Amino acid sequence: MSDGLFDVPGADPSESADGGSALSAVGPSTPLAVRMRPASLDEVVGQDHLLRHGSPLRRLVDGSGAASVILYGPPGTGKTTLASLISHATGRRFEALSALSAGVKEVRAVIDVARRAAAYGEQTVLFIDEVHRFSKTQQDALLAAVENRIVLLVAATTENPSFSVVAPLLSRSLILQLRPLDPAGIATVVRRAIHDDRGLGGRIEVDDTAVDLVVQLAAGDARRALTALEVAAETAAAAGEPVTVETVEQSLDQAAVRYDRDGDQHYDVISAFIKSVRGSDVDAALHYLARMLTAGEDPRFIARRLMILASEDIGMADPSALPIAVAAAQTVQLIGLPEAQLTLAHATVHLATAPKSNAVTTALGAAMADIRAGKAGMVPAHLRDGHYAGAAALGHAQGYKYAHDHPDGVVAQQYPPDDLVGTDYYRPTSRGAEREISTRVEKLRAIIRRAGGRQRPTQQ
Repeated sequence: MSDGLFDVPGADPSESADGGSALSAVGPSTPLAVRMRPASLDEVVGQDHLLRHGSPLRRLVDGSGAASVILYGPPGTGKTTLASLISHATGRRFEALSALSAGVKEVRAVIDVARRAAAYGEQTVLFIDEVHRFSKTQQDALLAAVENRIVLLVAATTENPSFSVVAPLLSRSLILQLRPLDPAGIATVVRRAIHDDRGLGGRIEVDDTAVDLVVQLAAGDARRALTALEVAAETAAAAGEPVTVETVEQSLDQAAVRYDRDGDQHYDVISAFIKSVRGSDVDAALHYLARMLTAGEDPRFIARRLMILASEDIGMADPSALPIAVAAAQTVQLIGLPEAQLTLAHATVHLATAPKSNAVTTALGAAMADIRAGKAGMVPAHLRDGHYAGAAALGHAQGYKYAHDHPDGVVAQQYPPDDLVGTDYYRPTSRGAEREISTRVEKLRAIIRRAGGRQRPTQQ
């Protein structure tokens, strides 16, 4: 359940701070990421925006704050460390639950113990890891205890709490977002582990280039960096050699991609992908595509989003965009991965480099807005169905002009209801194929709207 690097210093976070095992000693066989857990605010790296003087989190850690908090951020950024530091402030009790294993029964049991402790003036810090995995019922079980401050809730989540935590619990808590560590922060953590007695203690030489590679592979996750350093150090020690770039590469096949197909990172990455294609940044689009494919995203999902984008953001500026996106989706269905990766890349490059226009999207939106506003007048009589007995007597289909009977295939004639004559919904841009379409549309409207003096000033 733990955050690894940032678990309670010297403790198993599945146990209470006052329960003995929570204070068990850290030995030489303990993973490096655990041995190097920050034990004070001075060792916390990369969250200065939350720990500045007078901030709510600083007050909590100093023991003067009383608000429950939800710590939101990626793995390896210090969520559990901060929970531990809060618990140690003014000697508060510490209880920890994992949303992966605890149910409503366990939640209520912890609250009962906290209520008895509160009767003796002792406040309990309740740390819940992976709180986004708690059901609504489990989260609701916390509300009264948080409201009455029987427990000071410190919840950790890698998911956006706005989507994963119930509104009543959100309203009772501060939402604090932790950021991935920047390369300088990761380098600080790694070098501290190399020289600190809790870590390698300077017993193994580590090349600067190897440190740079570990920092790169970490992708903002301090625990991942320390795990990579530890594996490389074990390999180097067995060979009696320093840790080099080659040692790190041999120890780690591939940097893991931070991506949760069921979480908000899924939505963040696909959002960045679509916005990059829309923004015509083909390189960024390929980066996000590769990120999704490497992480195992469903290629059909990617193909569906490309089809939507082809009409929404390109439209008639490049009429070939939609057929290419549809062909990519069909190819994904027919051949699957890994071959379909190239098809998705093909479609991504075409759509990203295509001229962009949302004129089709805006045109439909404007037309639908008029319908909702009640502008849905009678269909002109000459356009109504005339294929039934009595239609002619009603004037239906009388006077209709068949376009193909005219040399240009276009004829002056009223097509919209009376209230919408002269309304322009589709406004082509000057980009791509719409440059030519724009000229053609102007000519077509000029011919069509000469019908019976019915032309009106352009609206919309």
